[in-house]
Amino acid sequence: MVDAWMIDVPGERVLVREPRPADEAPLLDLFEACEDWFVAATGLPSGPGDVQSLFYGLPEGADPDDKVLLVLERDGVVSGLVDAVRNHPVPGAVAVGLFLLAPWARGRGLGRALAESLLAHAGEVSLVTASVPPGWRSGERFLERLGFTLGARTPGAAEAGNRRAGPREGAVRRAELRPAAR
Repeated sequence: MVDAWMIDVPGERVLVREPRPADEAPLLDLFEACEDWFVAATGLPSGPGDVQSLFYGLPEGADPDDKVLLVLERDGVVSGLVDAVRNHPVPGAVAVGLFLLAPWARGRGLGRALAESLLAHAGEVSLVTASVPPGWRSGERFLERLGFTLGARTPGAAEAGNRRAGPREGAVRRAELRPAAR
């Protein structure tokens, strides 16, 4: 179990914690507010099953015990979510599957503060992988500013981890960060 912790962002304090059963409705609200990201990533808006699938969705070969879900809460309001898997795709790595901020929380330094805090809490990490929908320019810029190297577009697959890809789900751009090389 991960402990909760606070991160400081100029003018606000944000709690990072594991999700609770009472977070289902706020997460549904967050996903609805982030329709722009879901449409860019999957071609469709989020559906109710997307919240439930967070708890069991894993990339191929990942150990369920390495799954980490974290909620960002600002002033009692769920404002973001991180879905990651430790020791994937290789031991010592972290694969970030979802790094989602509510539209009102974007562009305020919260994402950078969260990413830096997550790296600090992760201990020794040799590699961080992520992906971004091609053309999701704010996501590409965010990853580049954190020091990630963006790869070329990779074609969409019939499966995304242990779930079937959506009918309009397309290519992604893979990104890598080697924290020791930063």
